[in-house]
Amino acid sequence: MRILIADDHALFRDGLRSLLEAHGFDVAGEARDGAEAVEKAWSLKPDVVLMDLTMPGANGLDATKRLAAELPEMKVVILTASDDDDLLFEAVKCGAKGYLLKDLDSESFCTLLERVSQGEPVFTPTLARKLLHEFAKPRRAQRDSGDAEALTRRETEVLELMVSGATSNRRLARKLGLSENTIKFHVRNILDKLHLHNRAEVVAYALRHHIVEPREDR
Repeated sequence: MRILIADDHALFRDGLRSLLEAHGFDVAGEARDGAEAVEKAWSLKPDVVLMDLTMPGANGLDATKRLAAELPEMKVVILTASDDDDLLFEAVKCGAKGYLLKDLDSESFCTLLERVSQGEPVFTPTLARKLLHEFAKPRRAQRDSGDAEALTRRETEVLELMVSGATSNRRLARKLGLSENTIKFHVRNILDKLHLHNRAEVVAYALRHHIVEPREDR
């Protein structure tokens, strides 16, 4: 997995590069702010961008929103010192595939990062609970353009498992006896029909609207 580090602190970038390379990750490059992160993402085409939020100039949220729109196959994971709820919710809305805090221990961080390559949204348990709680709240006078009734039986089964915690293609494929390519097809259809951008949004949407009941994930 090729990674681009976007952070305005040189010492932190150096330390993070050393950690990632020691765990077998390929660091494709570094960026000092959001604008440079977008520029280098276009030129280097990394698999993952580790994005700080508070950087001078274009901040991490602005850069994440641009990358989600311009390079949707690229995964942006926020790596920040801030556990502010509003920033967490906004990052997901901007298209981030994960939100990790800089106080994680190295082993936990690298384990979570590995899950990104498997198509999973990555959040620590505490942040995941915050996220699901927020998006599960009823919204007054809210109209959603997604068409949940258009989901097929198989797509509904996939969604049930995602809500229960099986968000990676590998786990979904194993539980349903399907190939990972078939799972990718179903997940893409779910995203398109619900007019959402990533799996974290899908899970939150399903919980908020009570579209499916979670299965017991064994």
